[in-house]
Amino acid sequence: MLRLTKKADYSLIALKHFAARTRDTGGAVSAKEVADNCGIPLPLLSKLLQKLGRAGFLVSVYGTNGGYKLARDPRRISALEVIRAIDGPIVLANCFTESTYCDHSSRCTVRRPLKRIHEAILRLLDSVSIQDMLQDSEPEPQVSLASSLVALQSSPNSVESRNSLRK
Repeated sequence: MLRLTKKADYSLIALKHFAARTRDTGGAVSAKEVADNCGIPLPLLSKLLQKLGRAGFLVSVYGTNGGYKLARDPRRISALEVIRAIDGPIVLANCFTESTYCDHSSRCTVRRPLKRIHEAILRLLDSVSIQDMLQDSEPEPQVSLASSLVALQSSPNSVESRNSLRK
C-alpha cells in the first residue's frame, strides 16, 4: 500500500502553517508555535524543520522574534518535493527502481499499467502546492438553509417563476 509517512505528513502540515502565517503576518514562526498549533511533537518537528531548511524550503531567522520562514513562495513548493526531501524516492513497485531486479519482469502483465499509475501519482503530487493545500483547508462560507431556500424561491429559474411566465 502506498502510504504517506508521519514525517512527510507533519512536514506538509508545518509548511502549510508557515504559508498561512507568512500570508497573515509575514514574520518568522517558532518551532514551538508550529508544534502547539499543529499537534506535532516538538522534538520530531525540530528535526523535520532542520531537514526542511537544508532542503531549501525554510530559512532560519535569528533574534528575539526568530524562528523559521518559508524560503520560497508556497505556490512553488510541491507536495512531491517535500515528500521526496523527507522520505526519499516514492516507489509504488520495486520493478520501477533501477537497483532492483525482478525474476518475473519478463512475463509480468501489470508492469506497464502499474508504471502508468505510478507516474500519474507523481504528476498529481507534483501538481499540488503548499498554497493549494492552504486554500483547500480554508473554511467555505456558511450559508444558512433558510437563506438558500429564499434565494431559490426568488430565482428566475425557480418553478414558480417559470410557471408564472407561461401564463
